[in-house]
Amino acid sequence: MSSEDSVSQTAKAVQEVAKVTSKAIDAGQRFGGFISRYVAGPIEQGMGIFEDKLKYMRWERQVRLMQRAEQLLLEAGLTRPTRAIPLKLAIPLLEAASLEDDDYIQDLWARMLVNFANGSSHVSLQRVYIAILEQITPLEAVILHKIYSLPYDETHHDGVEVGKLPDEVAVGKDDGKGKSLPEPPEAVRLALANLARLGCIGIRKSWGGGEIFKTVNPTLLGKSFVEACTL
Repeated sequence: MSSEDSVSQTAKAVQEVAKVTSKAIDAGQRFGGFISRYVAGPIEQGMGIFEDKLKYMRWERQVRLMQRAEQLLLEAGLTRPTRAIPLKLAIPLLEAASLEDDDYIQDLWARMLVNFANGSSHVSLQRVYIAILEQITPLEAVILHKIYSLPYDETHHDGVEVGKLPDEVAVGKDDGKGKSLPEPPEAVRLALANLARLGCIGIRKSWGGGEIFKTVNPTLLGKSFVEACTL
């Protein structure tokens, strides 16, 4: 390649970077203008309010995560982590945990973090646990906790009656009365469908392939995930 070709390609690369940077600046200015319309101030003030709020919220959640993790570490009988977490797991875990604005879910992140960092923990370091926790709501987390609070050896085969969720669950009974069992509200059915999509539970099907939200079956993945989020 001649020096002229090299210079030409470099110039084109610089132009492309400039275009991307310009678009990012334009987008930021447009959003600043959008905010300023609602706060009765200049664009700079609008962007400043937005950025400062994001920084504060992120800092606030980071502080809470650190405090909860330290507290849980002490509850586990540790004064410091005893197992190093690989960066490929630590980075997505800490990023998601510091962005989580729900205290209940962030506590699950803190418990997972401590379990990952505890060399005596039986919890294995699995990326799938992080992926699951990123995709569940507080309601779904509560439902999982209730389902796996029952003896796994019984529910794995007999299933779990979920008609009274989110308040309570019961071990399924194969007594021929399954047709009379109630189904939970739609919000709970949607939550169960997402948990089934993530592999945390199994939903029974009709002969025609339709979902039956009367009893569900725990899964090995669901059981392991709940253990990863339990100190």
